[in-house]
Amino acid sequence: MTDKIHKSLYALEIPVFSNSKPDFQKQQGYDILSLKFNAQDTAEIPEAKNILKSLLPRITAPLMINGANNDNIDRELLPELMSVLDRECIISPANENTYKDIVPAVIKGGHRLVLKSPIDINLCKELNILASDMGLPLDKIIIDTDIGGLGYGFEYGYSIMEKIKLEDDEYLNMPLISFVAYESLKTKEAKSDTFSKSWGDLKTRARMFELASAAAVKAAGADIIVLYNPENIKIMKGLEQ
Repeated sequence: MTDKIHKSLYALEIPVFSNSKPDFQKQQGYDILSLKFNAQDTAEIPEAKNILKSLLPRITAPLMINGANNDNIDRELLPELMSVLDRECIISPANENTYKDIVPAVIKGGHRLVLKSPIDINLCKELNILASDMGLPLDKIIIDTDIGGLGYGFEYGYSIMEKIKLEDDEYLNMPLISFVAYESLKTKEAKSDTFSKSWGDLKTRARMFELASAAAVKAAGADIIVLYNPENIKIMKGLEQ
């Protein structure tokens, strides 16, 4: 008898500032739509809110709002974006520097929050405790260990994710999310103009880096895997058949 295959949820990430009318409705197969608000400074926050307002009526899939991954921007951007949401969403990311600014809006809106910590199980647990102490229910927390599978080395990233999964601890017993594309496409090979072009149009080597990274974190037990290429989502789901 074989063990039951762990099934992950797959999020398709689309940048909204490069295309205010993303054609996400033509894409099929994803479980979660992730809108990436990659603002360059806080002056773009009003524009981000207007874009989100215009997109919400067109979105029927579960939604994730992903910030700029810049502490100074996200502590203002994410609460402002949450102020226009009309449904429960996943909000990402908050870390040790920004959680105090972001958690109150998450609680008010009844959203789920991705808490991002370095590759350290103790820091991960500490951040979960701090957010919980502010009133965020533990079942509203999603863990991001800040490792895509290839970015920091396969063995290290895998072992941390696996350890979190194996820990019998209420402050670690949350879903794991992995932004594999963001990590794997940092590599110089994937950045090469010869092998990659734009988000959602990854070519040969960049696409393979993303796919290899997705397979790695899936094996480690990732519950949500965020990808740029819809074809890779189709391949990963095929592994679960």
